[in-house]
Order: sequence, then C-alpha cells, then structure tokens
Amino acid sequence: MNNALAKILKNKNFLSLANNGLVAVFGFLGFLLLVRSLNTNEFGEWVLLITTANFLDMLRFGITRTAIVRFLAGAEKTEAHRLIGSNYVINLFSTFILVLIVLAIRYFFYDSVNNSGFILFFKWFPLLAFFNLPFNNAQSVLQAKLRFDYMLVLRLINVGGFMLFLLINFFFLHVSLQIIVYAYLLINIITSIVAMIPNWDGIRYVGKACKATNKKILDFGKYSTGTLIGSNLLKSADTFIIGLSPFLGTAGVALYSIPLKLTEIIEIPLRSFAMTAFPGMSKASIDGNKDLVKHIFYTNAGGMTLLMIPVMLFSFIFAKDLVYILGGAGYESTTGIFRIFTVYGLLLPLDRFIGVALDSVNMPRSNFLKVVYMTVANIIGDSLVVFAFYYLAIATGILTLLAIPTTNFHVLAKITHNFSVITTLEGVAVVTISFTLIGIFVGYHYLKKSFTIHSREVIQGGILFFSESIFRKRS
Repeated sequence: MNNALAKILKNKNFLSLANNGLVAVFGFLGFLLLVRSLNTNEFGEWVLLITTANFLDMLRFGITRTAIVRFLAGAEKTEAHRLIGSNYVINLFSTFILVLIVLAIRYFFYDSVNNSGFILFFKWFPLLAFFNLPFNNAQSVLQAKLRFDYMLVLRLINVGGFMLFLLINFFFLHVSLQIIVYAYLLINIITSIVAMIPNWDGIRYVGKACKATNKKILDFGKYSTGTLIGSNLLKSADTFIIGLSPFLGTAGVALYSIPLKLTEIIEIPLRSFAMTAFPGMSKASIDGNKDLVKHIFYTNAGGMTLLMIPVMLFSFIFAKDLVYILGGAGYESTTGIFRIFTVYGLLLPLDRFIGVALDSVNMPRSNFLKVVYMTVANIIGDSLVVFAFYYLAIATGILTLLAIPTTNFHVLAKITHNFSVITTLEGVAVVTISFTLIGIFVGYHYLKKSFTIHSREVIQGGILFFSESIFRKRS
C-alpha cells in the first residue's frame, strides 16, 4: 500500500494535476472571497488588474517559456546552464522594456488612465513585474525539468498564501482594495525569494548566458511568444473589450468573470496533461520518433476529450448551482453564459493538443499563425457583439424619438439601459466557440504537414489512454 502511494506521488501526471488542481482550489476560494469582499466596480478593477498583468506576463515569458522547455528536454549539463542563464537575461530585459512602456503611458495619458478601470494596473504593475520575475522564471525551468513537486511548492506559497490572507480579511480585517493589492505584492516577493534561495529560478546561471543560447531561444521564441500572447489574448480580449464598453464597463467585467472562472477550473486537467505531454513530445520529435509523438498526441487529446464529456454534461445541468456557489445570488443571471462555455470546453482538448503538437515538432510559426487567426476572429466578433449592439440600441432610441416627438430623453436613456447586458455577454461567449472551431481547422491544416489527424484515432487514443491507466493501477 505504501509503495503504491509512493508511486502515485512520484507520477508526473499526478504531480502536474496536483500542481494545477490544488492551486486552482485556492484560486477558486480566493476568487469567491474577493467577489464577496468587494463591490461590483472594485471587483471589476481587480479583474482588470490581474487580467492585464497576466497578459503582459505572457508577453514577457512567452519569448522564453516554450523554447526553454523544448530545448532543455535534450540538453546536456553545460548547455542547460547556458540556456537557463539566457532565459533569465532575456526575461529581465523584456521586463525592463514593458515597465518603461507602462510608466510612459501613465505619464502621457495620466488623466485618461486615472479615470479608467485600469488605474490599479498602471499604478502597480511596474512593481509586480519585478517582484514576480524569479517566481515565473522558476516555473519555466522546473517545468522543463519535470519538477512539478517544486512547482507545487512555489504555487502553493503564492496562491495559497494570498487565499489565506483573503480568508482572514473576509472574517476579521475587512480591509480596502488597496490593502489587498499590497498583500498580493508582498506574497509575490516572498514566493520569488523562496525560488531564488535553492536556485530554482536559475539566477546563478545568468553569467553563463551566451550569444548562441540567446539566439537559439529568441529564434524559437519570436513565434512562441506570439502564440502565448495570442492564447492569453483569446481569453483576456473578452475582458478588455467588455471593460472598454461604455455600456458594460467594470460591472460587465465582473459579471463575465464568474462563468469564465468556472470554465478555467474545468480546464485544470487539460492544462496539467498538456504540461507533461509537451516535454515528452518534444524529446520524441528531437529523437526522430514520430510514432511516439503521434501516440502521445492521440492518447492525450482523446483521453481529455472523453474526460470532458461527463464533466461538461454535469456542468451544463447544474450550471445555475455552480454559478451561485461562486458568485452568489447577484450573479445567477450569468448561468446561460456558463452553459455556452460548456460547449467550448468540449472543443478545448483537441485545440490545445494540436497547438502542443505543432510546437513539439518544431513548427512554432504554424502554431503562431493558428493563434493569430483565432485572436483576430475573437476580437472582431467581440467588437461586433459589444459595440455594434450598443450603438444599435442608441439608434433604436433615436428612431423612437423621431417617430414619437413627445418622447423625451429619459425614454431614450431607459431604452439604452434596458438593452440586455446578459444577452450581449452571451454573444461574447458564442464568439468563443467560433474562434475555437477556427483554431482546430487551421491547426489541422498545418499539422497534417507532419502527420495527419484522424478523428477515429483520437477517440481510439482516448480509449487507450484510459485502458493504460487502469492497467497500470492494477499492475
């Protein structure tokens, strides 16, 4: 019994799932506490801070993260130290650049920034960017080394520590949003210090960085960074566009964030298996073992698709209850949005692992183009839904004034106000399904240059995935 437990605890897939799963539980609880600790507008500002900061983190670490994971998979010790050093140098440089840009925007557009929902981001991102740099570097290096146990330690400190503060605050402190931001910054500093002490972030290898490894990472990273940025923008673009809308604003951001957070929780197993599949697929590709690449792709994409079916069905049926648990009675109107996201969840595994396969077989440019198509479709679709419908409501009000001269401007305001916020947000969710389908078709087109995807083999791979899991447990 003890031996079986030890094997489970050492299993990379289990550790990766625990890494994402346990952290997501803390993140879920923290999110729940924030919803109940802040008013709607304050919560919307917090969501914009975190969403925008995460997007720029993708910009910073997208240059190196995928490249470092792929190249460290087959690197010998000296080359590995050089790659890790280059990873740190490049990320430090990109952090300086982004911080300068953010500071410049705040300086030249001071009044506009202060009057927008993005004020928290522009005020605190410059500090946050440096505070979490070692922590994020460590995440990249540890994933490449498949040290999900160390990753789990760091993420528990980071997310678990913040959740603990929110719990204490909810029951005892009741501090302002500003103090909550201070606590978030402090916990990021602590996490980074923990990462630096045992050199998990690779700071001691900065001096070993060289032009060759810098170039190697940047050549791959020029596409992978675009892919990661685009992937993050696929999620955050919804929040940005809703936040910029004069009709929806921070209140719309808060409403939309509830079903979106539930969807992110559902994605936990998918992210976990993608993290473990990528290094294995990359090594198989470098070794020229295309059959193994296909095997890993089919078993993971198929297994996750079959796993998602009962999860999405359960989520669809109990959507109202799940929304109530996370957001409370004030957010039950977003149930329809979450049900739309359950359809999106069924498409995610195939889309996600097509992207992983493209990077693994050294086709980062193709994966980047795939994400570009998806992102453009998302931005256009969201803009049409959010802004076109808003101005359509205004036009309807104006026509009402022209047709009925006695109608006053209060009637016009009422017509515009009564235009359904939830219907608009549901339209944004439908756009999400559309761009995911585009990503699958475009990704399939590129991937078939290396190997062709057959839907039948994806399902067979899923069955094999579960049969292999059961067999291992019995043995």
